[in-house]
Amino acid sequence: MMKKMSIPTSKTSLVLFLCQIISALEVPLDSKLLEELSQPPTITQQSPKDYIVDPRENIVIQCEAKGKPPPSFSWTRNGTHFDIDKDAQVTMKPNSGTLVINIMNGGKAEAYEGVYQCTARNERGAAISNNIVIRPSRSPLWTKEKLEPNHVREGDSLVLHCRPPVGLPPPIIFWMDNAFQRLPQSERVSQGLNGDLYFSNVQPEDTREDYICYARFNHTQTIQQKQPISVKVFSMDSLNDTIAANLSDTDIYGAKPVTERQPVLLTPTGSTSTKVELRGNVLLLECIAAGLPTPVIRWIKEGGELPANRTFFENFKKTLKIIDVSEADSGNYKCTARNTLGSVHHVISVTVKAAPYWITAPRNLVLSPGEDGTLICRANGNPKPSISWLANGVPIAIAPEDPSRKVDGDTIIFSHVQERSSAVYQCNASNEYGYLLANAFVNVLAEPPRILTPANKLYQVIADSPALLDCAYFGSPKPEIEWFKGVKGSILRGNEYVFHDNGTLEIPVAQKNSAGTYTCVARNELGKIQNEVHLEIKDPTMIIKQPEYKVIQRYGQASFECIIKHDSTLLPTVTWLKDNDELPDDERFLVGKDNLTIMNVTDKDDGTYTCIVNTTLDSVSASAVLTVVAAPPTPAIIYARPNPPFDLELTGQLERSVELSWIPGDENNSPITNFVIEYEDALHEPGVWHYQTEVPGTQTTVQLKLSPYVNYSFRVIAVNKIGRSQPSEPSEQYLTKSASPDENPANVQGIGSEPDNLVITWEPLKGFQSNGPGLQYKVSWRQKDVDDEWTSVIVANVSKYIVSGTPTFVPYEVKVQALNDLGYAPEPSEVIGHSGEDLPMVAPGNVQVHVINSTLAKVHWDPVPLKTVRGHLQGYKVYYWKVQSLSRRSRRHVEKKILTFRGNKTFGMLPGLEPYSSYKLNVRVVNGKGEGPASPDKVFKTPEGVPSSPSFLKITNPTLDSLTLEWGSPTHPNGVLTSYTLKFQPINNTHELGPLVEIRIPANESSLILKNLNYSTRYKFYFNAQTSVGSGSQITEEAVTIMDEAGILHPAVGAGKVQPLYPRIRNVTTAAAETYANISWEYEGPDHANFYVEYGVAGSKEDWKKEIVNGSRSFFVLKGLTPGTAYKVRVGAEGLSGFRSAEDVFETGPAMASRQVDIATQGWFIGLMCAVALLILILLIVCFIRRNKGGKYPVKEKEDAHADPEIQPMKEDDGTFGEYSDAEDHKPLKKGSRTPSDRTVKKEDSDDSLVDYGEGVNGQFNEDGSFIGQYSGKKEKEPAEGNESSEAPSPVNAMNSFV
Repeated sequence: MMKKMSIPTSKTSLVLFLCQIISALEVPLDSKLLEELSQPPTITQQSPKDYIVDPRENIVIQCEAKGKPPPSFSWTRNGTHFDIDKDAQVTMKPNSGTLVINIMNGGKAEAYEGVYQCTARNERGAAISNNIVIRPSRSPLWTKEKLEPNHVREGDSLVLHCRPPVGLPPPIIFWMDNAFQRLPQSERVSQGLNGDLYFSNVQPEDTREDYICYARFNHTQTIQQKQPISVKVFSMDSLNDTIAANLSDTDIYGAKPVTERQPVLLTPTGSTSTKVELRGNVLLLECIAAGLPTPVIRWIKEGGELPANRTFFENFKKTLKIIDVSEADSGNYKCTARNTLGSVHHVISVTVKAAPYWITAPRNLVLSPGEDGTLICRANGNPKPSISWLANGVPIAIAPEDPSRKVDGDTIIFSHVQERSSAVYQCNASNEYGYLLANAFVNVLAEPPRILTPANKLYQVIADSPALLDCAYFGSPKPEIEWFKGVKGSILRGNEYVFHDNGTLEIPVAQKNSAGTYTCVARNELGKIQNEVHLEIKDPTMIIKQPEYKVIQRYGQASFECIIKHDSTLLPTVTWLKDNDELPDDERFLVGKDNLTIMNVTDKDDGTYTCIVNTTLDSVSASAVLTVVAAPPTPAIIYARPNPPFDLELTGQLERSVELSWIPGDENNSPITNFVIEYEDALHEPGVWHYQTEVPGTQTTVQLKLSPYVNYSFRVIAVNKIGRSQPSEPSEQYLTKSASPDENPANVQGIGSEPDNLVITWEPLKGFQSNGPGLQYKVSWRQKDVDDEWTSVIVANVSKYIVSGTPTFVPYEVKVQALNDLGYAPEPSEVIGHSGEDLPMVAPGNVQVHVINSTLAKVHWDPVPLKTVRGHLQGYKVYYWKVQSLSRRSRRHVEKKILTFRGNKTFGMLPGLEPYSSYKLNVRVVNGKGEGPASPDKVFKTPEGVPSSPSFLKITNPTLDSLTLEWGSPTHPNGVLTSYTLKFQPINNTHELGPLVEIRIPANESSLILKNLNYSTRYKFYFNAQTSVGSGSQITEEAVTIMDEAGILHPAVGAGKVQPLYPRIRNVTTAAAETYANISWEYEGPDHANFYVEYGVAGSKEDWKKEIVNGSRSFFVLKGLTPGTAYKVRVGAEGLSGFRSAEDVFETGPAMASRQVDIATQGWFIGLMCAVALLILILLIVCFIRRNKGGKYPVKEKEDAHADPEIQPMKEDDGTFGEYSDAEDHKPLKKGSRTPSDRTVKKEDSDDSLVDYGEGVNGQFNEDGSFIGQYSGKKEKEPAEGNESSEAPSPVNAMNSFV
């Protein structure tokens, strides 16, 4: 009797799920099809669940969805309908559900805080978005608080609290100073996760008044600043000085020195704490400790290992960071803070919880009427999330009933669905840490079959290749696909065809008779449709004559053939390559229809040439090598590489040797010099050939030494002067027997990486060195000089072994022996290693300092016992720093200097000290781990030295017989100044020096008036300072007494300011023509200065052009300028860094009027003009008398031809004398002229300017700067254009030019 099978209820979901996979429809991504099919809404884009917005910008809440017909959108706010039409500030984008809340035009972001949800709906269902929580970002100000200064004793711990304002999102904290420079952090000073700044122990250099905590709010791009915090560190030395100043000599005083302290945790407090973190987040654990010396932090996980590749240490190992945490990372994490005095630890119990995460998210389901299906929603979390279902956004319990669905926990089962069963279902998985929401639609479609592959599509394939004929389709229910060949052919079946689920027909090996028309038929209960495609079979492309190997003499001709056969309907393309790259761009390479010809071959043409033939369906290639050899003597002999040897034979096989013989190939007119034998180990390195040996070219047999457990093959390469032959064919294989190893690993070392371990390393044996299977290593060690037994372990597949629990830095004997399944290698040699180093324990003692001179000292110390070094002694470091200058009693920022003395040296020299200063130093021993503790600070003082030169020397207020000297004290007095010495002597016109006068000046003076000097005399001054040791370097200066009192400017003119007499260049003036310009300047300073002129186009970033001025002239002509261009110019003196004039700007062009000098009101000018008028009157009287006497003196003609520049007529408009002008001087005034329009002269303008000497622009100077035509010119004149007027040059200046 047959037993009836039944399916348990618990397995129903699984069975239906399998049915879903089998029967559910996949909608192809065909745009035309997707436009025609109805589809429930699908949310395609939405804002994040927790959406923090900028309160200064418009709020955009995204909600995009697709569906057929296009969905409509609605919103809820805080669980109720949000009517956007009633709020003028809220709009919805067209054809979208995205909301735009207008904040920038009067809205307030705070008014729109809340929980928003979007619904997209069409006739087939409704999809909903996540709950989107809108919150505006906040960046509040720091609350005002009164911060008291922190007074801390050196060595104590300190915590500077930040306490930033609570913002949204939380701010990023960092500490900086007043100069916006980040405060340096180290193992001693670091910032905690809460933003506070922790000092494990404070040092004097921590004293400052600008510890500032900053909070950066990235969302609003603002930074808030806390008030500066002041920290004052009192060192033991300063406390002792303070106590000593307030006690008598008989009192006992002295602050305790800085005492070392064992670690104490600053955060977290206590011995244990707890931490809860969510799965997938970053776990941050922190331990910060106080202590002196600064403690070192280490982390472990109790009962387990820290996860590899996800664990990082930050903040100088004070922070343990584990990324992407999971439930497996729960446990106890222990941090230990340790220094030389002890340790402290803290255990943090970590629990990893989990917000819901998907195991199986529900997927869209497309069904046909009457079909079955399931939606599965599986999620996990800690605690386990609860699953709830919604239908079209409504809890499924109160949604309209659907007889085709049944809810079974995390599964909805659909049976015999109908078109009205279409809906969008929402699965919500939630626990106390979050929720997941997924939309999945059930779309019930009744669609007749459609074929998406284009009709009459043509497929072309090469014979004997696979052919794939597409028949993309869609229908609901899922159509059945059948293929026919020909119009009336039968249905295709059999092993020669493969039918794919997507409708594709595969012909694995297409033959000529496979060509033809194929028909694809798709049918379901709603209809039937068919489509025809066509298959053509093409002949394969072949190279029937391949290029051949060529040996060509240099400068000969090489030709390679590549004759092909192809299908007549395919168009082939032939490409030639050289060494797998394009042919050189050289006309010697000629590519024909079926050949490649190389003319006049050279050595660089040597290589491999490949012919590649491509069609639209296939590709073939063939290669040949071209060897270029030197041209032989007549008759021509072709030299080439030898042919490869052949007929390799192995005889006399033994365990460790074999005999190989071969027959040489043709030597090609170049004798074979030697044979190279190579081997392949098919057992350990198949396909890799290694060099074995080589023998002379006259030898054809060789006895080869072999290693055990190697599967050998051999090949031979012949070598002649031309090159190496191709390798021979491989010999037969020969597998040698296994044996124990012959050798042990090399480069065995024992070096500790931690104070309590010994790391033994070695170079592992290579495969063929193993001599047999099962290669392992026996690692042995024992402590040296101790009656101890060897400890051994056997390891495999490693090259390192770590011995834990060793004493710190003790010698060990170490050896590593190889072994395999057949036995051990010979006994290995022993090497001496050391366990790990630790920091030295004690400081050098008896530190003594011997001051040699004011800049050099010698320091001595006693060596530390070698047992306390706890490592390899590398040397000693001397830290020394200047405490204060004894001459100024002013402390400054301590800059410690370090000198390292290698080896066991017990003394050293300290160079570069500053005289008359107080210094401190200490000495530390150094090993491979680091530095030991410092010796007690030793104080020493340097004696006085000679001072530096005075900081400046200025000479002012020159009179007929006196000069005023002012100076600054030396920058580095290097002692107590006792006096200044001033020496001076006159300098005559020939630069000879007069008698030297010396004056001693008290040290507290800073100025001196020298009297009883000669008038109009240049003096040279030498000035230096003295200490009790001697005189320092001197500073020199020169100055000149004035000629007479008239040379002193009155206050009304500008003499109220004393003009400095140090070197300077001023009053740079320019007179520009079309292509050149005359540059002049005034110079004050030492004689024999060498000047240069720099110029460039105004406003350009190009480098300045430089012209050297010959001699010490104060004028120069710039040539080769561009007409109508603005230039910048400046003048400098060679050898004086930074000694240049201010910039002047001029413009080349048609003309530039002479500079105006307002001299009409000068008394001397009025007198001179009266004298000139008197001379003219006398001359007119004489001419009148001569004319009356009958003379014919042509006065007017000569006046017209040679007008005296001193006798120009007066202008009628302003009563000034006419200007001197050249015949070509009819050009407008230059724009931006430095002459004011009100005809006044600026007080910095000089009456001695070279511009005032000339007659306008043209004709003033020769190209070398000499004067020409100064008193010549024509009578005609043109009025100046614009508001400016031109004026005659000063006659006095003209006369002075000849003095």
